[in-house]
Amino acid sequence: MTETIPVPSGSVATRIALLSGPEEAQAQTAACTPGLAAGPWTFDAAPGYGPGASLGDTVPAGTPRQGELPAEYREAGAAELDERILRAKAALGSRAVILGHFYQRDEVVRHADFVGDSFQLARAAKIRPEAEAIVFCGVHFMAETADLLSGPDQAVVLPNLAAGCSMADMADADSVAECWEQLTALYGKAPQAGGMRPVIPVTYMNSSAALKAFCGENGGIVCTSSNAASVLEWAFERGQRVLFFPDQHLGRNTAKTMGIPLDAMPMWNPRLPLGGNTAERLQEAKVLLWNGFCSVHKRFTVEQIARARAEHPGVRVIVHPECPMPVVDAADESGSTDYIQKAIAAAPAGSTFAIGTEINMVNRLAAQYPEHTIFCLDPVICPCSTMYRIHPGYLAWVLEGLVAGEVRNRITVPAATAAAARTALERMLAVRP
Repeated sequence: MTETIPVPSGSVATRIALLSGPEEAQAQTAACTPGLAAGPWTFDAAPGYGPGASLGDTVPAGTPRQGELPAEYREAGAAELDERILRAKAALGSRAVILGHFYQRDEVVRHADFVGDSFQLARAAKIRPEAEAIVFCGVHFMAETADLLSGPDQAVVLPNLAAGCSMADMADADSVAECWEQLTALYGKAPQAGGMRPVIPVTYMNSSAALKAFCGENGGIVCTSSNAASVLEWAFERGQRVLFFPDQHLGRNTAKTMGIPLDAMPMWNPRLPLGGNTAERLQEAKVLLWNGFCSVHKRFTVEQIARARAEHPGVRVIVHPECPMPVVDAADESGSTDYIQKAIAAAPAGSTFAIGTEINMVNRLAAQYPEHTIFCLDPVICPCSTMYRIHPGYLAWVLEGLVAGEVRNRITVPAATAAAARTALERMLAVRP
């Protein structure tokens, strides 16, 4: 039987299950939205991101939906699903590799062959060429990226097609193209002095393959939270300005650390002419920030940091750079999920950490490093809605399909998009953080 990572007894899913238990148990935990204790399949038939941080976010028309999960998987208990996943993995051997993002629930991550952030998993998709299938326990844009970087004979599978990303959906191809048309009308297309382009598009990894292709076609690049500063340096070596989408906070926080003043970072609202700016303001801009955000990281506040410092003197506060700027400024440090994990691993025993990122990762770190005190800045359980749509039931379903010779939920980027998107990704992979 394949060895797996043990699930902490206080996993997020276990704590959420208390919400449907006795009243005295419910009093010990609080969640941001109703429905988290229900199986994700409960929400597959309706449009929406599902319970969690993105419940109130607007879902674009045409967002992928998951078909009905067979009853045998919906009704199976945790132990049965674990056993079925282990049997399927053993039967598949090296023919399949499972990638798991840090934000996945423990009950899924324990079965992953690689666990990491989006940057690490993008690289992992390239290093198992013998695998016939890459099962990506993450969200849709990550599976698209894996399809772009994997071999032509490898199938990329997303266990639940409803695992999208509300931030990625805040910038669509049509809106970005319209923005670009307005910017090129203002700045022109011809290179300026020294061969510098008027503007370089930079898209966060949390975006569709179509937007990665847009960057590839227009001299741009992809970034992650691990390498955003290095990517912006790359862009400024080639252009006078950067159009950064879809996450305003990562763009602002990164550019600020590079010494770019806030008044040189106007926001672009795609619903307004010139993004809601004057032509003069845009001429003076260094970084144009798309009006997008992460619904998980916008929950963290300066007040939460102040409370953590009052209750835990000497606490070390680390937040993700997708958090709003005042939160990043109030923290001791900010960094990617990989940065956070490495900081905790390197700390002396007895350290206390308040972490501003997704609860599944924070909870797992607390179990993994019992010599430290580790807690989430947000006292309310509020997982990433779409990461939480991946459940062991869906993982068992797609793995058993592979055993039977059936590829379920394959993610394929159209050839017309893939080449240019791959160009932007390869530029990113060539940049060292």
